[in-house]
Amino acid sequence: MRDHEPVAGLAGRRLTTKETAELLGVKPETVYAYVSRGLLSSRREPGSRASTFEPGEVATLARRNRREAAGSPGSGGDLSVRTHITLIEQDRYYFRGVDAVELATHRSYEEVAEWLWTGRLTPGITFSPPRSTVEIARRAVDSLSEHCSPVDRLRVAAIAAAAEDPLRFDLSEAAVLNTARILIPTLVTALPPVLNDRQDDGPLARPLWGRLTGRPADEASLHVLDTALALLADHDLAASTLAVRVAASARAHAYAAVSAGFGVLEGPLHGAASGLAHRMLLDVIDQGTAVPVIAGELRAGRRIAGLGHRLYQGEDPRARALFGLLEQVPAAEPALLAARDIVATTARHAPLHANVDLALAVFTTSCGMPATAGETIFAVARTAGWIAHALEEYGERPLRMRPSGHYVGPRPPQPVPT
Repeated sequence: MRDHEPVAGLAGRRLTTKETAELLGVKPETVYAYVSRGLLSSRREPGSRASTFEPGEVATLARRNRREAAGSPGSGGDLSVRTHITLIEQDRYYFRGVDAVELATHRSYEEVAEWLWTGRLTPGITFSPPRSTVEIARRAVDSLSEHCSPVDRLRVAAIAAAAEDPLRFDLSEAAVLNTARILIPTLVTALPPVLNDRQDDGPLARPLWGRLTGRPADEASLHVLDTALALLADHDLAASTLAVRVAASARAHAYAAVSAGFGVLEGPLHGAASGLAHRMLLDVIDQGTAVPVIAGELRAGRRIAGLGHRLYQGEDPRARALFGLLEQVPAAEPALLAARDIVATTARHAPLHANVDLALAVFTTSCGMPATAGETIFAVARTAGWIAHALEEYGERPLRMRPSGHYVGPRPPQPVPT
């Protein structure tokens, strides 16, 4: 059966929720979860409150689910990479065997980064880039259009820093670690500050704060930002991390490997979700209730941002940790109430829990940050994990990340087209 081929006996009409659930072998509640996660699109027929589904789209999802269950070629189920960095298991995740939430809530982002890279804890460590590298990265970023995305700026800063480093092709562990300790603070300090006062010293959360909002930094909010960075430092083989490992497998230097991660992060299904949740939260706060906002999102065929995660059955542990900290920030109360309203409203039909994108959105809206701030935080944070995976990949056989294509096109020989 080809993609979007009509299901036998159902040509010419759409499927009911019950029929869709039976074809997928799931409960009706799971069908609505698929819709919320963007895996299925639904439509309500005129004069009816029931949702209907396109048969070919349902067939495609059913076939994909079967492939993933069987681990067949092309499903991604046969791709497995040995790693010592992150384990996700039973709704928890661990950095080198240590509970990541506990580590992130008690240690700074820089300390967590060092733990990911070396397996050693270095209390009080901070990163300080050379002034010459920072100046070159700033000039490159300042030359961009004001409409550029945060990831555009970070990627350009990484490229500019690479061009300044004649030792970038040294892939020894010591050299890559030195690169990492220079690159991450360079990415942050190259971003234009909201106010004209550049605060570049101290732990990374402090200079990053001034690039995200013009509000004065209080210690509670700075702790939330630092913890968010640490929580987001790695999350196993996410799409951007896989791209980094592919680049490292080809022996691209660390700057180039990080640039590959930024390229994938720009996709709307990976790094930009917190921005969508940010805008939705503002709408809920403005209207005083989540009901019309959720209804409008679903009516437009959009998934509800900030809900559900394919790796967690319950609440995302990163979200749970951030929500707990945000309860100590008085300015976050309206956004926290709006987030809870979103979860409760959606739970009427789909058993979805809050993920870290919703928690990030609560933080960014509460601190007067733009909708793109969550994407910036995510990108800066994940750079630590990308470096850890690049380091690990440099120790493997070169070019091993080369899967074979599962060819499904016309069998040769075919006539030469005229």
